[in-house]
Amino acid sequence: MSGQTKLIILGFLIIATALEVSGDAVIRNGLAQKALGSKSAYFGLGAAMLFGYGLSLNLAPIEFHRVVGIYIATLFVMWQLVSFLFFRTVPNLPIILGGGLIVAGGLVVAFWDQGAHA
Repeated sequence: MSGQTKLIILGFLIIATALEVSGDAVIRNGLAQKALGSKSAYFGLGAAMLFGYGLSLNLAPIEFHRVVGIYIATLFVMWQLVSFLFFRTVPNLPIILGGGLIVAGGLVVAFWDQGAHA
């Protein structure tokens, strides 16, 4: 897999995770709305973002069983970023250390080419 292909995959995954995490946050904020119109608008926007996530994830030029590893890693990073931006939550040490393991594992699953190293 070329470096350019890896960057394209990463681009699709950043878009997908940004849409998924932001869509979830929009829906969470919609749950707190009192007016039905506002609640519906939040839910509609969140649903559209979640559709965009599914589309972006499946457009990534990598086999589905391999995309999951790097997706989970990218999702973890994006979740922490959005959690800070939307809810002002700063990750603590266990989250940072565990997240490092998640990211390392995701990279192994997605990019370890057994054929080249067997």
